[in-house]
Amino acid sequence: MIDVKIIGSGSSGNCYVIDDGKTQLIIEAGVAFKHVQVAMDFDFSRLAGVLISHEHGDHSKYLPALREHVSAPIFMTTGTAKALKQTLFYSPIKSLDPFAAGTWKIIPFEVKHDAREPVGFMIENQLGERLLYVTDTYFVKYKFRDIKYMVVEMNYLNTIAMENERKGNLNHGLRNRILTSHFEMSNSLAFIQANESDKLESVTLIHLSEKNSDEQLFKRRTQAVTGVPVYVAPQKSW
Repeated sequence: MIDVKIIGSGSSGNCYVIDDGKTQLIIEAGVAFKHVQVAMDFDFSRLAGVLISHEHGDHSKYLPALREHVSAPIFMTTGTAKALKQTLFYSPIKSLDPFAAGTWKIIPFEVKHDAREPVGFMIENQLGERLLYVTDTYFVKYKFRDIKYMVVEMNYLNTIAMENERKGNLNHGLRNRILTSHFEMSNSLAFIQANESDKLESVTLIHLSEKNSDEQLFKRRTQAVTGVPVYVAPQKSW
Protein backbone atom coordinates (compact mmCIF):
# COMPACT_ATOMS: atom_id res chain seq x y z
CA MET A 1 0.00 0.00 0.00
CA ILE A 2 1.12 3.54 -0.77
CA ASP A 3 0.06 6.29 1.60
CA VAL A 4 -0.28 9.82 0.22
CA LYS A 5 -0.02 12.75 2.63
CA ILE A 6 -0.97 16.24 1.50
CA ILE A 7 1.04 19.02 3.14
CA GLY A 8 0.00 21.73 0.70
CA SER A 9 -1.74 21.86 -2.68
CA GLY A 10 -2.48 24.79 -4.97
CA SER A 11 -0.99 28.12 -5.95
CA SER A 12 -0.13 28.94 -2.32
CA GLY A 13 2.28 25.99 -2.15
CA ASN A 14 2.59 22.33 -3.07
CA CYS A 15 4.18 19.50 -1.12
CA TYR A 16 3.23 15.83 -0.90
CA VAL A 17 4.70 12.81 0.89
CA ILE A 18 4.32 9.25 -0.35
CA ASP A 19 5.18 6.31 1.89
CA ASP A 20 5.19 2.57 1.18
CA GLY A 21 5.99 1.64 4.77
CA LYS A 22 9.70 1.31 4.03
CA THR A 23 10.91 4.55 2.49
CA GLN A 24 9.35 7.90 1.69
CA LEU A 25 9.48 10.47 -1.08
CA ILE A 26 8.69 14.16 -0.87
CA ILE A 27 7.20 15.59 -4.05
CA GLU A 28 7.58 19.37 -4.48
CA ALA A 29 9.03 21.95 -2.10
CA GLY A 30 6.52 24.78 -2.20
CA VAL A 31 5.63 24.72 1.51
CA ALA A 32 7.66 26.22 4.36
CA PHE A 33 10.03 23.70 5.93
CA LYS A 34 8.50 24.14 9.40
CA HIS A 35 5.23 22.70 8.09
CA VAL A 36 7.06 19.87 6.35
CA GLN A 37 8.81 19.03 9.62
CA VAL A 38 5.50 18.74 11.46
CA ALA A 39 3.95 16.62 8.70
CA MET A 40 6.98 14.30 8.83
CA ASP A 41 6.83 14.11 12.65
CA PHE A 42 10.34 15.64 12.62
CA ASP A 43 11.66 12.32 11.29
CA PHE A 44 13.41 12.25 7.90
CA SER A 45 15.26 8.98 8.51
CA ARG A 46 13.20 7.09 5.89
CA LEU A 47 13.25 9.86 3.29
CA ALA A 48 14.79 8.49 0.09
CA GLY A 49 14.48 11.51 -2.16
CA VAL A 50 12.82 14.80 -3.08
CA LEU A 51 11.17 15.14 -6.50
CA ILE A 52 10.68 18.58 -8.08
CA SER A 53 8.39 18.71 -11.12
CA HIS A 54 9.35 22.23 -12.29
CA GLU A 55 10.75 25.56 -11.15
CA HIS A 56 7.68 27.65 -10.31
CA GLY A 57 7.70 29.01 -6.77
CA ASP A 58 4.65 27.14 -5.54
CA HIS A 59 6.61 23.95 -6.23
CA SER A 60 10.17 24.98 -5.38
CA LYS A 61 10.28 28.10 -3.17
CA TYR A 62 11.48 26.30 -0.03
CA LEU A 63 13.93 23.97 -1.74
CA PRO A 64 17.00 25.74 -0.21
CA ALA A 65 15.68 25.15 3.33
CA LEU A 66 14.84 21.54 2.53
CA ARG A 67 18.29 20.98 1.05
CA GLU A 68 19.91 22.55 4.11
CA HIS A 69 18.16 20.28 6.60
CA VAL A 70 17.67 17.03 4.69
CA SER A 71 20.38 14.75 3.33
CA ALA A 72 18.21 12.88 0.81
CA PRO A 73 19.00 13.52 -2.88
CA ILE A 74 16.98 16.10 -4.77
CA PHE A 75 15.85 15.03 -8.25
CA MET A 76 14.94 17.46 -11.03
CA THR A 77 15.54 17.95 -14.73
CA THR A 78 18.50 19.97 -15.94
CA GLY A 79 16.10 22.58 -17.32
CA THR A 80 14.46 22.99 -13.92
CA ALA A 81 17.84 23.23 -12.20
CA LYS A 82 19.02 25.92 -14.62
CA ALA A 83 15.81 27.89 -14.19
CA LEU A 84 16.33 27.76 -10.42
CA LYS A 85 20.05 28.50 -10.78
CA GLN A 86 20.66 25.27 -8.86
CA THR A 87 23.35 23.71 -11.02
CA LEU A 88 24.97 22.04 -7.99
CA PHE A 89 23.65 19.73 -5.29
CA TYR A 90 20.96 18.00 -7.30
CA SER A 91 20.56 14.69 -9.13
CA PRO A 92 19.66 15.25 -12.80
CA ILE A 93 16.78 13.29 -14.34
CA LYS A 94 15.46 13.01 -17.89
CA SER A 95 12.07 12.24 -19.34
CA LEU A 96 11.49 8.48 -19.74
CA ASP A 97 14.82 7.66 -18.07
CA PRO A 98 14.01 5.52 -14.98
CA PHE A 99 15.89 6.01 -11.71
CA ALA A 100 15.74 4.53 -8.21
CA ALA A 101 15.38 6.14 -4.80
CA GLY A 102 15.12 3.87 -1.77
CA THR A 103 12.43 1.29 -2.44
CA TRP A 104 11.02 3.28 -5.35
CA LYS A 105 11.45 3.11 -9.11
CA ILE A 106 10.57 6.43 -10.73
CA ILE A 107 9.96 7.30 -14.36
CA PRO A 108 9.76 11.04 -15.14
CA PHE A 109 7.78 12.01 -18.22
CA GLU A 110 7.36 15.21 -20.18
CA VAL A 111 4.31 17.40 -19.57
CA LYS A 112 3.18 20.62 -21.25
CA HIS A 113 3.50 23.70 -19.02
CA ASP A 114 5.03 27.17 -19.19
CA ALA A 115 8.25 26.03 -17.52
CA ARG A 116 11.75 25.10 -18.72
CA GLU A 117 11.61 21.28 -18.55
CA PRO A 118 8.59 20.16 -16.49
CA VAL A 119 7.80 16.54 -15.76
CA GLY A 120 5.29 14.26 -14.10
CA PHE A 121 6.22 11.05 -12.32
CA MET A 122 5.19 7.41 -12.51
CA ILE A 123 6.30 5.94 -9.19
CA GLU A 124 6.43 2.22 -8.38
CA ASN A 125 7.26 0.45 -5.12
CA GLN A 126 8.81 -2.99 -4.63
CA LEU A 127 5.39 -4.66 -4.62
CA GLY A 128 4.74 -3.34 -8.11
CA GLU A 129 2.14 -0.83 -6.95
CA ARG A 130 2.11 2.20 -9.22
CA LEU A 131 1.27 5.81 -8.42
CA LEU A 132 0.84 8.40 -11.16
CA TYR A 133 1.60 12.03 -10.27
CA VAL A 134 0.66 14.79 -12.71
CA THR A 135 0.34 18.50 -12.03
CA ASP A 136 0.66 21.85 -13.83
CA THR A 137 -0.01 20.73 -17.37
CA TYR A 138 -2.62 21.11 -20.07
CA PHE A 139 -1.67 17.93 -21.97
CA VAL A 140 0.17 14.64 -21.42
CA LYS A 141 0.93 12.51 -24.47
CA TYR A 142 1.77 9.34 -22.55
CA LYS A 143 -0.46 6.56 -21.24
CA PHE A 144 0.42 4.24 -18.37
CA ARG A 145 -0.68 0.73 -17.44
CA ASP A 146 -1.70 -0.84 -14.15
CA ILE A 147 -1.94 2.41 -12.17
CA LYS A 148 -3.22 1.81 -8.63
CA TYR A 149 -3.17 5.39 -7.33
CA MET A 150 -3.57 8.65 -9.23
CA VAL A 151 -2.57 12.05 -7.88
CA VAL A 152 -3.74 14.35 -10.65
CA GLU A 153 -4.30 18.06 -11.13
CA MET A 154 -7.85 19.26 -11.78
CA ASN A 155 -7.29 22.99 -11.73
CA TYR A 156 -10.30 24.81 -13.11
CA LEU A 157 -13.69 24.68 -14.80
CA ASN A 158 -13.80 26.70 -18.00
CA THR A 159 -17.32 28.06 -17.43
CA ILE A 160 -16.33 29.41 -14.00
CA ALA A 161 -13.14 30.98 -15.39
CA MET A 162 -15.13 32.61 -18.22
CA GLU A 163 -17.69 34.00 -15.77
CA ASN A 164 -14.96 35.33 -13.49
CA GLU A 165 -13.33 37.03 -16.45
CA ARG A 166 -16.68 38.54 -17.50
CA LYS A 167 -17.17 39.93 -13.99
CA GLY A 168 -13.66 41.33 -13.91
CA ASN A 169 -12.52 38.89 -11.22
CA LEU A 170 -10.01 37.21 -13.52
CA ASN A 171 -7.47 39.06 -15.64
CA HIS A 172 -7.69 38.12 -19.34
CA GLY A 173 -3.97 37.46 -19.54
CA LEU A 174 -4.10 35.22 -16.49
CA ARG A 175 -7.01 33.29 -17.94
CA ASN A 176 -5.05 32.73 -21.16
CA ARG A 177 -2.11 31.48 -19.12
CA ILE A 178 -4.35 29.08 -17.20
CA LEU A 179 -5.75 27.73 -20.47
CA THR A 180 -2.25 26.91 -21.73
CA SER A 181 -0.67 25.64 -18.53
CA HIS A 182 -3.19 23.75 -16.37
CA PHE A 183 -5.65 20.85 -16.56
CA GLU A 184 -9.25 21.95 -17.03
CA MET A 185 -11.79 19.48 -15.62
CA SER A 186 -12.61 17.84 -18.96
CA ASN A 187 -8.94 17.41 -19.87
CA SER A 188 -8.15 15.97 -16.45
CA LEU A 189 -11.07 13.53 -16.71
CA ALA A 190 -9.92 12.46 -20.17
CA PHE A 191 -6.42 11.83 -18.84
CA ILE A 192 -7.78 9.84 -15.90
CA GLN A 193 -9.95 7.71 -18.19
CA ALA A 194 -7.06 7.09 -20.58
CA ASN A 195 -4.95 5.71 -17.73
CA GLU A 196 -7.68 3.86 -15.85
CA SER A 197 -7.38 0.12 -15.24
CA ASP A 198 -8.99 -2.55 -13.09
CA LYS A 199 -6.14 -2.02 -10.61
CA LEU A 200 -7.11 1.58 -9.86
CA GLU A 201 -8.02 2.03 -6.17
CA SER A 202 -8.16 5.79 -5.63
CA VAL A 203 -7.79 9.20 -7.23
CA THR A 204 -6.56 12.30 -5.41
CA LEU A 205 -7.34 15.59 -7.13
CA ILE A 206 -4.73 18.28 -6.52
CA HIS A 207 -3.91 21.90 -7.35
CA LEU A 208 -7.50 23.16 -7.52
CA SER A 209 -7.80 26.84 -8.37
CA GLU A 210 -9.07 28.83 -5.42
CA LYS A 211 -11.51 30.89 -7.53
CA ASN A 212 -12.05 28.86 -10.72
CA SER A 213 -12.86 25.37 -9.47
CA ASP A 214 -15.82 23.44 -8.04
CA GLU A 215 -14.61 20.85 -5.54
CA GLN A 216 -17.86 18.92 -5.22
CA LEU A 217 -18.48 18.82 -8.97
CA PHE A 218 -14.90 17.68 -9.60
CA LYS A 219 -15.28 14.89 -7.05
CA ARG A 220 -18.65 13.71 -8.40
CA ARG A 221 -17.51 13.68 -12.00
CA THR A 222 -14.31 11.82 -11.21
CA GLN A 223 -16.16 9.21 -9.14
CA ALA A 224 -18.66 8.74 -11.97
CA VAL A 225 -15.82 8.13 -14.42
CA THR A 226 -13.72 5.82 -12.24
CA GLY A 227 -16.05 4.21 -9.70
CA VAL A 228 -13.32 4.42 -7.05
CA PRO A 229 -12.87 6.65 -3.98
CA VAL A 230 -11.91 10.20 -4.92
CA TYR A 231 -10.18 12.60 -2.56
CA VAL A 232 -9.70 16.34 -2.99
CA ALA A 233 -6.44 17.71 -1.61
CA PRO A 234 -6.84 20.58 0.88
CA GLN A 235 -4.86 23.73 0.18
CA LYS A 236 -2.92 23.17 3.38
CA SER A 237 -2.79 20.65 6.23
CA TRP A 238 -2.01 23.08 9.07
